[in-house]
Amino acid sequence: MELQGQDACFFCLGVSSAGMKEAEYTRLTYDLTIGWANELARINPAMTFIYVSGSGTGGKSMWARVKGRTEETLLHLFLNAYMFRLAALRPMHGELSKTRWTRISYTLFHPLLPLVRAIAPGAVITTEELGRAMIHAAREGAPKRVLENRDLIALGALGKG
Repeated sequence: MELQGQDACFFCLGVSSAGMKEAEYTRLTYDLTIGWANELARINPAMTFIYVSGSGTGGKSMWARVKGRTEETLLHLFLNAYMFRLAALRPMHGELSKTRWTRISYTLFHPLLPLVRAIAPGAVITTEELGRAMIHAAREGAPKRVLENRDLIALGALGKG
């Protein structure tokens, strides 16, 4: 099987909950993620599993509860699981989202992101910092298993060079 011999998974798949019923969002967020995670854990329980989640996960809204349940399951499934709770993500080098409303939002707010970062340093992470944080966590681990934007920025700085 092609998944044999892999030691890390960057699980970045996700959908917006906007306009979705809880059952459908759960199917696409929890069921799909945990289905893959169970298979990967069966193949290599020591694998590092990095799950891109969202700031606010574990809260009271429907999406936050589903994401929280997903994170909890992953944390029990893998000893080396890391939850990346992104807030504002600043795309670099012309990267574009495949989601229309995200592209529109970035077009409108992109010029403000450096200002927001200057005022609230932990609020905005760049795609470069995120990538470095992911690679660092896969190679070296991270100081904690649930990482918010500020933690991810610091972890990305460790992966520089």
